[in-house]
This record gives sequence, C-alpha cells and structure tokens, in this order.
Amino acid sequence: MNSTPKGIQELAPEDFPLALLEIPQPPETLYVRGTLPDPTQFYYLAVVGSRKFTNYGREAVERIIGGLAGYPICIVSGLAMGIDAIAHRVALDAGLPTVAIPGSGLDSSVIYPRSNLALAREIIENGGALLSEFAPDLRAAPWTFPQRNRIMAGISQSTLVIEAEEKSGTLITARLAVDYNRNVFAVPGSIFSASSKGTNKLIRQGATPITSAQDLLEELGLVEQAFGPDTKQEPLDLTLYSPDEQAILILLDEPMSREDILSAVSLPSASTLSTLTILEIKGVVCEKMGKIMRIL
Repeated sequence: MNSTPKGIQELAPEDFPLALLEIPQPPETLYVRGTLPDPTQFYYLAVVGSRKFTNYGREAVERIIGGLAGYPICIVSGLAMGIDAIAHRVALDAGLPTVAIPGSGLDSSVIYPRSNLALAREIIENGGALLSEFAPDLRAAPWTFPQRNRIMAGISQSTLVIEAEEKSGTLITARLAVDYNRNVFAVPGSIFSASSKGTNKLIRQGATPITSAQDLLEELGLVEQAFGPDTKQEPLDLTLYSPDEQAILILLDEPMSREDILSAVSLPSASTLSTLTILEIKGVVCEKMGKIMRIL
C-alpha cells in the first residue's frame, strides 16, 4: 500500500508463507523487510532461549547452529537480547539465511530492542528478512511478544529451545509449536542450573534432546543416522507392527506431511501422532524437509 514506509512490503494473503496459513489464528496482515528465503528450498528452524543466557547457552548456540553451515536451513528468531540475538549472529557468521520476527513494527524508528537495530540491518543486507504482522510504526508492548511468538512457531517446521527458566516466556513458543504439530527440540542442561529447568522439563514432556549439530541434522532428516558397520536393514515386514502402525506404513509409500497423514488415516489425531512417534523411535520412519517417509 502507498502508506507503507519505503523498504517495507505488505504481503498479499496469497503471498503468505503457507505454514502460517495452517495455524489456528493466522495473521491478517504481514509486513516484510528484505527477502524471505523460499520455504520450499529452506527448512525453517526457530531458535529461542532466555534473554539472561549463560556461557553454556552461548556455546550451545555457537556449536549447534554454527555446525549447520552449508545445509538448506533458515534460522528464525525474535531479535531479542540474549539467545535470539546470538542465534541470528551465529547464523550470519555461518552463512545461513535468518529471519527476525521482532515484537514491534519494522520501521527503523521502532525496532526493538534498539541495541539490535544494527543486527537487523545486517540480516537484511545478507539476504535475510524482518517479518511482522504489526503495523510498521507500532512500538513494542508487553502484549506484542506473546503474539509474535505464534508467528515464530507457525512459520517454522521445528523449534529448538536453547535455555529457558521454568516460567520463561520462551516456553510459550515451545507450547505453540506443540499445538501446531511442529517438532520441538531442547538442549539439556545441568540439573543445578535455573536456566536449564525449562528445557529439561520440555525433554521430560517429550521434546527431543539435542546435544550437537549432528543430532539436529539427523532429526531434520538432512543426514542419515549413523549405523554400525555390521548393521543390516531387513525388509519391512508389516506383520511385526500393530494395526495402527500398519495403517500409517501402508500410507507412506510416498513421503507425506504430518497434516496429510492426520487427514488420511481414520484414527484420532492424538493416536496418530503417538503412533508416528513410536515409528520414529523404532527407526522405521523419519522426517525430511517437513515430510514423513519410510526408511525401510
């Protein structure tokens, strides 16, 4: 629109990333500065964590995100101080595209926090983007951050939580990711660290623990899981699986998204998701670029 400040583009609904149209409350408007990486070419990974990060949290980001260099992964975060800013910085240093979703509009006069304005500009200059559903001149407020979290969780195929205290706002994004049937990963931490109580709790609740870039790449289906030299894959024998498992395995002659599987099988959604998890644990299926596929 003519009223949109220079350098900020208002997206037409048909140009919204498709993943955002799948969530229960999709945005009515979207503004972008820079270039959104093509979601069909890049795996969108949200990386979130505490503003009050520890040295352990910083090193976890540097090693895990830095180890993704060369893979078609776009790092999504919230431009906040702490883990968010570190994730954007490490992505830039690793040559990965990154998308920042601040809790404000996108005009330079209101970007929040002000200390990350230079980082926001660097993201754009390096082929990434700033994204927001808020009017370009809207200033950050307490209510804008939880609202933007749903955009971060919704646009991303997976969410990685680096550090979070037990009652951290970071956990809002993780809960939303679960609600949206997205993958949730968490970096385990010391039982004595308050900054890891939230992530350790997520793991107890079913989040996948991530301790290295290799772990993450395997979970994203971008590298094959390592098998011992004597390991042999036997032909798939459906009689070894439960009726629910058989229904899904028969369906997976071709890779399918979780949403398509949920629609295609005549099982309750909770039962289907539980069965998929069991099949992943058994090593029969894996997820690659947002689609579930049979390994055997």
